[in-house]
Amino acid sequence: MSTTETDPEFAQYTAAFVDETLLQASISTHDRFIVQLGATVAVGAQSAFRDLLGTALDDAESPVSPVEAKEIVYQAVAYVGSARASDFLEIVNESLAARGVELPLPGQSTSTPEDRLERGREVQATIVGAERLDAMYANATPDTLHFQRFLTGNCFGDTVGRAGLDLRTRELLTFAVLVALGGADAQVKGHVAGNLAVGNTRQDLLDVLTVLVPLIGYPRTLNGLTAANEGAPAA
Repeated sequence: MSTTETDPEFAQYTAAFVDETLLQASISTHDRFIVQLGATVAVGAQSAFRDLLGTALDDAESPVSPVEAKEIVYQAVAYVGSARASDFLEIVNESLAARGVELPLPGQSTSTPEDRLERGREVQATIVGAERLDAMYANATPDTLHFQRFLTGNCFGDTVGRAGLDLRTRELLTFAVLVALGGADAQVKGHVAGNLAVGNTRQDLLDVLTVLVPLIGYPRTLNGLTAANEGAPAA
């Protein structure tokens, strides 16, 4: 039985609240799908992800493409880990196969094993700033320097630098994933600044938080709002 049948009051007020949040957000339907899909990965909600993915793939006006669906999960790996993300990648593959999409999809990597650090540094500097990136390396102790190389080569070179989603969208997605994940306040704060650096605005961040509330709850949403208010204060 569906929730509508077993818990009609819950289904009614939950659906009504989703509609209410959409009235308060100017985010496009396409971008809303992307950030909400990322957030459901972060909270481990496989059923919600599957349902939302189907809606996003089949939307008549602003569908999420197969490549974009894959890239949402690939991007999430850097923040939630491959152990969690692999289950969602399987859901994407099942959903695409059911729609007759031939797998594997065309590759979206923009780096090679030989140039991934160089490519990662380029992308990372665009988001965090070259001066801050240099400081991160300078402040690392010899026994922790490999974490900085991991971030540059793997997170930014292998992952964030991929094609399939533009950098502006990837930063909104990263913000959504980190807020939904919880316990990543420092990283959320850093990616508020990163969003501003790639052209997103305070309103974009508020829109993301607005459409995430029904999915991730108030504590994590309000923590994200605190970071947005501090890093992108109202004029």
